Amino acid sequence: MNKSVAVIITKNEAHNVTACIESLQEWVDAVVVWDAFSKDETKRVAEAAGATVFQREWDNFAAQRQAALNGTEAEWILFVDADERATPAFGQEVMQRIVDVGDDAPVGYWLPRRNFIVGHEMRWGGYFPDYQLRLLRRGKAHYVAEREVHEIVQLDGAEGYLDEPIVHINYTSWSQFHMKQRFYSAYEARILAGRGIRAQPHNFVLQPLREFWRRFVTLSGWRDGIHGLRLALLLAWYYGFMPYWYLLFQQR
Repeated sequence: MNKSVAVIITKNEAHNVTACIESLQEWVDAVVVWDAFSKDETKRVAEAAGATVFQREWDNFAAQRQAALNGTEAEWILFVDADERATPAFGQEVMQRIVDVGDDAPVGYWLPRRNFIVGHEMRWGGYFPDYQLRLLRRGKAHYVAEREVHEIVQLDGAEGYLDEPIVHINYTSWSQFHMKQRFYSAYEARILAGRGIRAQPHNFVLQPLREFWRRFVTLSGWRDGIHGLRLALLLAWYYGFMPYWYLLFQQR
C-alpha cells in the first residue's frame, strides 16, 4: 500500500489538470484523478500526465470526496483541486508530516492557501491563510454527507496545521467568478430554506452591510486596495443579498 496519494477531483478540467499533476508527482507515491465523466479531454490528459483515473457520476462535492477517500488505498490522502499547485516547500512539508506518525499525532492537517483572483494575489479579506482540511489519514476521517458544498470533514483524532501554503489559482476571469458565486448564492438559499428561514425586508439591507463590513473591515480587506474593495462589494451582493433574493422566490 502506498504511503501517500494525491487525489484530484475533476469535472471538465483538461486546461488545469496537467499542471496540477506535475506539481504533485515528486512529493507523493501516486496521483489519482476522480473524474465526474468530464465532457472535455480531462481523462486523456490526466492519464498522459501520469495519473491514474477513476470515473464516477457527479452528485455533490462531499459525496465525491468521500467516494475517493473510500476507494483510495493509501495511509495518507492529500486532496487537491485541479486549479491548485503544490510548491516544492509545500511538498517537502507534507512528506515530513506523514513520517513516523505516533499514537497522539494528528490524523488530519489543515493546509493554507495563497489565492489568486483574476491575476491578483489576495492576502486579506478572508483569502489568506484560507485553511482547508485536506491531508487526511485513511480510516480516521469522513465527509459530512449533508454538507454538499464547502465540505466538512470529521476526524477521529487530533488535527494539525501545515506551515507552507498551496497555490490556488482561484478565478482566471470575472465571468468565471460571477458564475461560481451565483451557484453558491443559490446553494445558500437552499440551506436557509431548509432551516425554515424566510426572507424579510431588513435582510436585503442588513445582510449585505454585515458581509461588506466583515470582509472589508473585520478581515482587513481594505489592505488589498481597490481589489479588496471590489471583492468586498461583490461578496456583499452574492453572500448578503442574493441568497435572500433566491429565498424570496422560493417562498412564492
